[in-house]
Amino acid sequence: MTQGSESVRFGKRTTDTVLHRFERWARDTPAARALIAGPDSLTYAELDARADRLARRLLGSGLPPGALVAVGTARQSELIVALLAVLKAGGAYAVLDVRSPRSGRRQLAAAQPLVLLTDAAQHAALDDGGGPRVIRLDAEAAAIGGPRAEQPADRLADPSAQPASDPPADRLPGSAGAQPGRTAAVLFTGAAEPRAVPVGHGLLLAAHDGWAEVARPTAQDRHLFTVGTDVTAFAAGWTRALCSGGALVLSPRSGWQPEDIRAAVATERVTVLHTDPAGAARLLIEDAEQQTLTPAAHRGADPAARSLRLLAVSGDRLYLDEQATLQMRLRPGARVLNVYGSAECAGIGTWFELPQLPHPLDDPEQISLLGTAFPGFRAEVHGGEIRLLPPDGGDAIPTGDLGRLRADGLLEYGGRIRDRITLPGGRWLDPYPVESAIRSHDGIGAVILKGVDGPRGPRRLVAYVAPPPGGPTGAGRVLLPDIEELRDHLAGKVLREESPRTVIRLRALPRTTTGQEDRDALPLPIMPAAAGRPGSKAGKYGSAASQGETPAGCAAGCGGVGLGFVALILTNLLWPGSTELGGVPQPWAFLFFLLYVFECVAFGIGVVFLFGGRARMLRQRRSPSLTVAAHLAVSYLLLAWWPQDNLYRLAAKQDWPRQAALVYAFNIPLMIAGVVVAAYAVSKPADPFDFHDPVDDWPDR
Repeated sequence: MTQGSESVRFGKRTTDTVLHRFERWARDTPAARALIAGPDSLTYAELDARADRLARRLLGSGLPPGALVAVGTARQSELIVALLAVLKAGGAYAVLDVRSPRSGRRQLAAAQPLVLLTDAAQHAALDDGGGPRVIRLDAEAAAIGGPRAEQPADRLADPSAQPASDPPADRLPGSAGAQPGRTAAVLFTGAAEPRAVPVGHGLLLAAHDGWAEVARPTAQDRHLFTVGTDVTAFAAGWTRALCSGGALVLSPRSGWQPEDIRAAVATERVTVLHTDPAGAARLLIEDAEQQTLTPAAHRGADPAARSLRLLAVSGDRLYLDEQATLQMRLRPGARVLNVYGSAECAGIGTWFELPQLPHPLDDPEQISLLGTAFPGFRAEVHGGEIRLLPPDGGDAIPTGDLGRLRADGLLEYGGRIRDRITLPGGRWLDPYPVESAIRSHDGIGAVILKGVDGPRGPRRLVAYVAPPPGGPTGAGRVLLPDIEELRDHLAGKVLREESPRTVIRLRALPRTTTGQEDRDALPLPIMPAAAGRPGSKAGKYGSAASQGETPAGCAAGCGGVGLGFVALILTNLLWPGSTELGGVPQPWAFLFFLLYVFECVAFGIGVVFLFGGRARMLRQRRSPSLTVAAHLAVSYLLLAWWPQDNLYRLAAKQDWPRQAALVYAFNIPLMIAGVVVAAYAVSKPADPFDFHDPVDDWPDR
């Protein structure tokens, strides 16, 4: 089944590009703000002039037509200048991740550019000397690095300097036009090992036009992207602002910090915000609730976001109830778009907003709708997999995501193929339906179902759950459930063998830099057996294994102190005269008495630990024999001080046999105990899934 629109035509013969659209606005509105980035803010005329100068530097360095230029700089305004300059010089650009040099180097290896545009701060982190030719963006000392340098450093140090043979500004290769199929940008997928995806001039322009027809941008709009500059949403989406006469609101630092976004939206009066589901929830729900004093704000628009007219959410699944909540946080008339796309389609493919629904739907907390294709694009479902068709008439692009076309014509998300779990027996399980069923619990805002292998047992299903945005402490909120409550909730909704066997409660699910839920970053459950124990209770966010520790710890501490005072009373009965302080002056007498008290309390705690500490140490899942040895060693370290000091005080200094006996009976074992404890502390815990799970004993339902 296929859906699509012909509103935007892909003209194979046109020479129009996103660069032409920008240059048109630079000519028509030269004084309008193009980049808003504190002291680095630029008008359209200033941005165009700086891009022209850098383009001439690139051409002067011998950049051939169509060459790929990687850009790696933390200064976002400088980054936009570089992207436009590369297009003006007739090349193609690729934006590198400078926040994570390791990721940036992988992207550099995947793209294999001819030139790397960077600055001093990122040069050493991205380039090891054996890669592409390097051109430094530093205005004070720009130079081409490496042994393949072709231009003198002093010539490149001045961006305004250009050779007599440089073409005039209106004849820069990129400004003269480009074939639609010629590569304009190389985008990177969000996978752990990045894949370079070339995008042509025609597709980049078609993506902008499709977006413009849906979002209807104006020259008064101010756009802010919360994602990293290397992410497709930004690397291809900057055109949404600069090709429509609007302004890009950029971070004056290396990148947006979560705590800065809310202030930037309010102070710069951002009208179009591009973010991921977690970023949208943080801005409009979590931050709003933390900074709002009146309960009414929980039900209405967020005052800090009063300037927003459009919220574009992409990067991961967005459920209907989440989209409806975001909609309520905006002023009347504002729009919330769930944007779905891929790097092969320049970041767009389909879009959905709530007015597309023909009627209200049941269970909105279990449904994520991707809507309809952008104008000019098409979407189809083949064998359960979503495929996108760009306007150039090429082959359908498999996305790796599952979905279905509903009877109402809307595309519904169904999970990712790579997240499938192999159950015992070889059967595949798509976790998304189970996750959606788990998410229908009132106390759960986000969930990931993951299969984890144990060394001597079958794969076990673990549910990682997090509270709704704003946490579970708000009025009417329900605490995160334990495994027993979750089992009861899933009864009749999912099959028994597809239900999780352990629940791990987190404050929030980990996410990648692209905004996707990061399944590889999920923590292993340390105590899944306790999490599945009937009657176990959970705190706000911790796993059930941590419950009960505080009352038990208090009981142990009180019991140890009580036994310590009993030992203090028994001291004179067992060792008469050992604590006699009649001839000791003050304050030394008090200090020695305090020492005796500490020895007795340590003895009492040692007794409690001897009988109750082993079970808690076993939870660390280290070697059983080493655990037993460490348990006895710690007990001895606590128990030994009381009898040892009393016997020492009664032994004459010249009584060598007794002195030797005490040393070998107490001091040497204390040293051995210390070594055992050190070995236990540095030992590696055993696999956390070597345990008996009560789920194995479930009756059939």
